[in-house]
Amino acid sequence: MDLTQQDWKTQAERDPNAVILDVRTSEECSEGFIPKAVNIDIYKGQGFIYALEELDKSKNYYVYCKAGARSAQACQIMNQLGFENTFNLLGGFMNWKGDVAFAAED
Repeated sequence: MDLTQQDWKTQAERDPNAVILDVRTSEECSEGFIPKAVNIDIYKGQGFIYALEELDKSKNYYVYCKAGARSAQACQIMNQLGFENTFNLLGGFMNWKGDVAFAAED
């Protein structure tokens, strides 16, 4: 299901069963990410599928990428794999107005 930025943020914050899933590349994630997001790069192909198979299908997944296209594709793949609740962030991270985290430097 596609959600606007505000609806996605509000719903994710209120959902005790929420998992935030970032499907961008590690290079994109280095520019910042939504706090508590789990990163699984959709460009990893079969590796992406394997990583999804490790996730708890009973959770609610709030999925985002840079602009919203890859995350929409990820939601479709997840639905085919049996995930019932996936929510795509319309406009992606480039339109995100919420909090942003950065990876700790070594």
